Amino acid sequence: MSETPRLFDQGLVRVRLRRAIGQRAEDFLLARAGADLSDRLGALLRHFEIVLDLGTPGYHAKMALQASGKVGQVIHAAPIMEMANSKLSIVTDPGLVPFGAESLDAVISLLALQTVDDLPGVLLQIRRALRPDGLFMACLVGGASLLELRQSMAAAESEIEGGISPRVAPFADIGDLGGLLQRAGFALPVSDVDRFTVRYASPLGLMHDLRRMGATNMLAQRRKTPLRRATLLRAIEIYGERFSDPDGRVRATFELVWISGWVPHESQQKPLKPGSAVKRLADALGVRENS
Repeated sequence: MSETPRLFDQGLVRVRLRRAIGQRAEDFLLARAGADLSDRLGALLRHFEIVLDLGTPGYHAKMALQASGKVGQVIHAAPIMEMANSKLSIVTDPGLVPFGAESLDAVISLLALQTVDDLPGVLLQIRRALRPDGLFMACLVGGASLLELRQSMAAAESEIEGGISPRVAPFADIGDLGGLLQRAGFALPVSDVDRFTVRYASPLGLMHDLRRMGATNMLAQRRKTPLRRATLLRAIEIYGERFSDPDGRVRATFELVWISGWVPHESQQKPLKPGSAVKRLADALGVRENS
């Protein structure tokens, strides 16, 4: 059996998170995800007694869960001790789900699973830990995020240094995530995207925010030497040339991908068997059927 490729330097992930806390972490992405989680929980007619908040930095998932009135205990699996947000916290990598089989009623995760090396493996662990009819819901950074920064950095490095080094993580693609849920054994899989634009006075403002999120380069195969000043200045210049608005501010795209699925249970809605329809589609649509 081949080993899972090491995409992220997990030690560096934790270092970046601690630094973000020290710099008063920027949390507008988490706040947006937390507000969206509140809306999604409001549409559910269920109570979840034991819920795992898997890896979410900060309090946003916990606050949404508790405000919903639909949960009992919330256990926080924090990536670092400094982010443990309750007495019911454990410190563990988001890539590990150290709970027994069928011991949880729901697993929720906000902006944590995009930095695990083996997402399919994590989904299998979550599926195992959930009871029948248990819910998994997660928000991940999506593939269109920071496309302007990625293009600008790639163009600058190619021009100044004659090559491109890996600097931005391979974000999740919505087209793949639904399939991963099904492969892990989840029923009723759903995925959708929240894509939006944030404007900055300059690309440096965006870079500063990413640093305060703990979201700078954490790739295992990153170039270990510091970014050259000439490359950075050229990237800023290209960014302004290609992605600025008439007022001089620059655009940054963010994409949040939501996925959810349920552990199969006999009470869940089942698809009809082929050929079991009692009415023709043409009749339902009120059109003539051509022979």
